[in-house]
Amino acid sequence: MFSQYFGHYLLNRDLISREQLSDALEYQKQVHVKFGVLAVDKDYMTAAQVEEVHERQKQVDKRFGEIAVELDYLTGIQVETLLSSQKQSYLYLAQALVDRGYFTMDEYSKTLNEYKSEFGLSDEQFNAIKGDSISALVEKVLNSSEANKATIEYISLFVKNMVRFIDDQIRIDASLVSATEQFQWLVMQELTGDAPYYTALGAESDMFLEIASAYAEENLTEVDELAKASVSEFLNLHNGIYSVNMSNVGIILNMKPQEVLEDANISGELLCITVTTSKGNFKLLISERVNTISINSKLEKGAIKS
Repeated sequence: MFSQYFGHYLLNRDLISREQLSDALEYQKQVHVKFGVLAVDKDYMTAAQVEEVHERQKQVDKRFGEIAVELDYLTGIQVETLLSSQKQSYLYLAQALVDRGYFTMDEYSKTLNEYKSEFGLSDEQFNAIKGDSISALVEKVLNSSEANKATIEYISLFVKNMVRFIDDQIRIDASLVSATEQFQWLVMQELTGDAPYYTALGAESDMFLEIASAYAEENLTEVDELAKASVSEFLNLHNGIYSVNMSNVGIILNMKPQEVLEDANISGELLCITVTTSKGNFKLLISERVNTISINSKLEKGAIKS
């Protein structure tokens, strides 16, 4: 994830063009190898075992390696070997920029230090962020929003699930909103119990289909019942894992059925997270003040349920 933020930093300071950044980010994908692929390549695991681990990740908030060890598919030493084979994302971007001739390594290193200084990051914070610590990145993004611990945990988990199931090239930005937000499609789900939460994904049709296609693992070309069910199930999966995490610390949550609305207007005391992916952007909307949420839609609330 850090490569997305640092690339955006370079773009905002006119150190690189939008076309050059897109080219570098696309180029780095060619050398980024996912953990499961590495495990199969080294004959540590079979493709079926990798798929089983991926399915388990839909139920629990654990890394691939953790689950593989629990299932006796990998040893701790094998996990360490695979981890050492993976480079950190900021090094992928550095290599891509240098290979493409957009930066020298000295220029990249200098600008990296300027980034650290400008944002007042300690060595510990900077190393965590460079190492793609999702919680460290989320805390940095949410700092101005004064988000509480539960919100940081919710968004950190959401980012993890985006990377696991939708797109591993994402960036988030946060803002508090009170004005009305409008979306072609809105998928929402309310969490009730000890710590009520309103949650929703808002997107235009093209991005809605990108999310649906990625989660369904097939190319969907229209917002039909399958597409709606796919995006709904992704939100439900995320909220399910979050609820399990909360129950582990004594906070009991219940999930209401997901609802899909078309041409929806939503207002209330909301934290709005803009999620930028390699295909476009959408918004994650969350609020602890469930009773402030007001929604108007082309379709009556609750008319479509997954």
